[in-house]
Amino acid sequence: MTPEAKGRQAIDDKLAKAGWLVQNMRQFNLVTQSGIAVREYPTDTGPADYVLFVDRLAVGVIEAKRDEAGEHLTDTEAQTVRVMATTWSS
Repeated sequence: MTPEAKGRQAIDDKLAKAGWLVQNMRQFNLVTQSGIAVREYPTDTGPADYVLFVDRLAVGVIEAKRDEAGEHLTDTEAQTVRVMATTWSS
């Protein structure tokens, strides 16, 4: 299993434990339950790692990063802002 696949599995597990239904973009169905996390959600600037939906409304974005990037989250702030802007404007 690649480091990316391990990371995705860890995020999926945490989201599921928190009550989110995790779906691949190919399974995308916002009516299955209230809280849905969609992997690799397409945006104008490229796919978001996860977009969170509550009652069919996008409410959040998760951009996964390696653990060692954790202390430098401000470096990825611009990416998250771009993803959020294109997700909410769609």
